[in-house]
Amino acid sequence: MTDPLFKKIALIGIGLIGSSLARVIAAKGLAGHVAIATRSAVTLDAARALDLGDSYTQSNAEAVRDADLVIVSVPVGASEAVARDIGAHLKPGTIVSDVGSTKASVISQMAQHMPSNVHFIPGHPIAGTEHSGPEAGFAELFENRWCILTPLPGTDADAIKRLAGFWEACGSTVEQMDPDHHDRVLAIVSHLPHIIAYNIVGTADDLETVTKSEVIKYSASGFRDFTRLAASDPVMWRDVCLHNKDAVLEMLARFSEDLSSLQRAIRWGDGDKLFELFTRTRGIRRSIIEAGQETDAPNFGRDPPKSGGPGAGDTSGH
Repeated sequence: MTDPLFKKIALIGIGLIGSSLARVIAAKGLAGHVAIATRSAVTLDAARALDLGDSYTQSNAEAVRDADLVIVSVPVGASEAVARDIGAHLKPGTIVSDVGSTKASVISQMAQHMPSNVHFIPGHPIAGTEHSGPEAGFAELFENRWCILTPLPGTDADAIKRLAGFWEACGSTVEQMDPDHHDRVLAIVSHLPHIIAYNIVGTADDLETVTKSEVIKYSASGFRDFTRLAASDPVMWRDVCLHNKDAVLEMLARFSEDLSSLQRAIRWGDGDKLFELFTRTRGIRRSIIEAGQETDAPNFGRDPPKSGGPGAGDTSGH
């Protein structure tokens, strides 16, 4: 049996990402000891009942003592509080990373509290589902997904290599990126789609001319797929909007301009413009499939509808 990559890994936060990490670490023997910390006693009890780690605590400081790798999996708005908790308790040489989907904000919150003798390497596994909590995790979450690292200038190359090796062992493909560039990219590929989904589902909920029962009954159409995004963790997405504000507002402005152009094309019956847009966007879908980031199976790879009407028995993937 090969030695684990790290003697002790501390996981701070044990929601979907943290619990999935705990499962894949155990499945692949990546750590000699996994310490789990979360401020909620109820969540900690759930993690213990699921046997996700080797030790459990509500103290972030206690969890990181003697840890070789610390991964912070909390809403990005809580990053500074965690960094403040753990900074003085990290041993020299510890690698500290995170999983937040905004990087410039996480760096500004955490870097100031990191001792000079540890390696702070922000990260973002681009993987998830609409579910949350320790019960939602699964070991395969990171398989064939990207993990982006945004190391600060001067970061130890060997530490970056070790962290990249960890994510690769979890099944991910690792790339490095400038933090600000990361935030702009994620604003369009992740943050804006979620914001649009929340808005569309909210609009449908507000309409008095369409009853909720009709929205649910006929949701086998495109609306159903917006509801999957709109079911994501509200705390996480509140923090994403507040902590990637500039990039999100820029992408929202561009989207609004394009939406106005589309509105004009519909109003004036410009079929050529509509056809050109729909053809171009269809090509993006093919490119995503060819890149291995989606399946071209019918119905998004879901099981065929069971008895009970259109869409019955449907379960959304991630």
